[in-house]
Amino acid sequence: MPPVPNRGIHRFAVATAIFTLLPLAAGALVTSNDAGLAVPDWPTSYGTWMPPMVGGILYEHGHRMIAAAVGLLTIILAVWIQRREGRGWVRKLGWTALGLVIAQGLLGGLTVLLLLPPAVSSAHATLAQLYFCTIVTLAVVTSKWWQSDQPTYEDTGSPSLKNVSLLCSIVIVIQTILGAAFRHGAFGILPHIIWAGAVTAMVVWTGIVVKRRFREVKPLRRSMIFLHAFFGTQILLGGLTYWVVLGARNDPQPLPLFVSVTVAHVLLGAITLAASVVVMLTTIRLVKRGPVAHGAGETTRHTEQPAL
Repeated sequence: MPPVPNRGIHRFAVATAIFTLLPLAAGALVTSNDAGLAVPDWPTSYGTWMPPMVGGILYEHGHRMIAAAVGLLTIILAVWIQRREGRGWVRKLGWTALGLVIAQGLLGGLTVLLLLPPAVSSAHATLAQLYFCTIVTLAVVTSKWWQSDQPTYEDTGSPSLKNVSLLCSIVIVIQTILGAAFRHGAFGILPHIIWAGAVTAMVVWTGIVVKRRFREVKPLRRSMIFLHAFFGTQILLGGLTYWVVLGARNDPQPLPLFVSVTVAHVLLGAITLAASVVVMLTTIRLVKRGPVAHGAGETTRHTEQPAL
């Protein structure tokens, strides 16, 4: 008997995931506007919870306020899951999300108090991406689709799609780390540009595996279409960002074009990573490992798969 989906939890998880894009954008605005130390203290801002929202304070304190709202949403989600969710691993995932958002807040405070050390700032930016992916995962696994009986497909190819999709997500995570390190001054842009080639190879490879082995599996094809669309746009935006960054080297202050393009690049990077996680989760839900066949991998369809 599959678990009974709780629509309220699923909808709240989806809303939280969407709202999480706001602090990601706000954090990128802080970095792009060089507003990281516009507020020199933490957790208050100039000794108060509501300073004048002017200049860089608007970006920095605004980021803190939005992040606090995300923290509150995560507390509600974790408690709700704990009380209403029957699957133990989902309850643990809810508390993991809460732990990540707390750690994210503490890293944000350390970033300010330690005067923006590149390592801590980069970790702060990276953890935000991992938290977002955790919330997206909760949104997927609490859905009616995930908790309903689904047909299964045997993967007889090598390497398995599960391993390929997992590696794809890992490679994109590394790319987000390199991008965060560049934005926060840990090192130059070259590692980020070089690793983009690895990301491109993994996204293309994952798409090829899905197309060759699971052409008829609509959820997998659909999730890959979204990943390809987001990643393709991100590549174009990355080229534009590089051109804008080069052109802004002698600007006296960050100009609107520089800010808007770099923020969009960061935000779309997070969405691309989340899309790769959705591909991986869809694979986990629908595909099981079969005996490895020699030559092209074939798939065998089964009638249904119990919900996880």
